[in-house]
Amino acid sequence: MKLYEIGETIKNLRIEYKLTQEQLAKQAGISRVTLGKIEKGELGNTSVGTLDLILSTLKHEIEFKKISGFGIPTIDELKN
Repeated sequence: MKLYEIGETIKNLRIEYKLTQEQLAKQAGISRVTLGKIEKGELGNTSVGTLDLILSTLKHEIEFKKISGFGIPTIDELKN
């Protein structure tokens, strides 16, 4: 997952779980404003710990994936 996709993914998961921003923020122990910024892709100084809190609340976790080409997809990756 690309960095810019994190907020959109969190928003989609929140909607899938039928949670408002206020509900998810409260369950994750963060402010609604912070969650709103993350969902808009404004990660700023958001820590990995904060993302972990949100994703844990949504029953997901951060996963590391090896990339090649420093984020530029290879031809084989584009074919898939």
